Amino acid sequence: MSSGRLQLRKTMDKLSKAVFFLATSFGIIALAILLYNIISQGIGWLDWQFLTSFPSRFPEKAGVKPALIGSLWVIGFTAPVAFVVGLGTALYLEEYAQKGRFSRLIQININNLAGVPSIVFGILGLGLFVKNLGLGRSILSAALTMALLILPIIVVASQEALRSVPQHLRNASYALGATKWQTIWRVVLPAAFPSILTGVILAVSRAIGETAPLVVVGAVGFMSFVPNSPFDLFTVLPIQIFHWTARPQEEFRYIAAAAIMVLLAVLFTLNALAVYLRNKYQKRF
Repeated sequence: MSSGRLQLRKTMDKLSKAVFFLATSFGIIALAILLYNIISQGIGWLDWQFLTSFPSRFPEKAGVKPALIGSLWVIGFTAPVAFVVGLGTALYLEEYAQKGRFSRLIQININNLAGVPSIVFGILGLGLFVKNLGLGRSILSAALTMALLILPIIVVASQEALRSVPQHLRNASYALGATKWQTIWRVVLPAAFPSILTGVILAVSRAIGETAPLVVVGAVGFMSFVPNSPFDLFTVLPIQIFHWTARPQEEFRYIAAAAIMVLLAVLFTLNALAVYLRNKYQKRF
């Protein structure tokens, strides 16, 4: 190899490293600026009274209690429904379905659904759950709609996780006399579970910050009570934040920043739980 060609390769290597470093730095700096603005504006308004109070037209008396509990209700139903249905779909497509036109058709539609705008899922939820199934503008309608929204993400992530399990693990299980279901339950799923949870983390993170589908399904902007059942009216933190940022008084922008901090805390808590479970299973397999 000539010295000129070698020098060109080294230069390209350094240039690539610099480009990748700048790309990473851009994202980190943007996130740091965003967090600084939110924390500097909202930290002074975040206290116990803010967490336990209802919305008010007076900023100093306003709180996020109904929105916080509504978000927990919605995500509490969304996550298990999407996880069970998404994982079941991935298992069928990867372990049971014959590879043919039908399975390819399902796969194409799942991939396409991942790119459909969220407002379309809201319209689907309004027609299917709110009107046709008669669930009304309730937490359950919202949770099922959000489950549909994140379902393609979980299906695709679960499929990739199942494909990454080495075939020789399956063959070893069959050689010991295990059935297909025993192999899936005791070998394939435990080995794929950490990667599946990574997909679930990304999907739930998207669901907890979505607003458009919930507005269509019927989330309210002002609530003076706390939902007590899956069939009650509801609101969520992103909608509460949106309404506060639209108010003319500057103080409402500060309490909106405090509400964003609460939303991020909920999101980080859920992600931390999922990461703990993922690391636990990664150590086992």
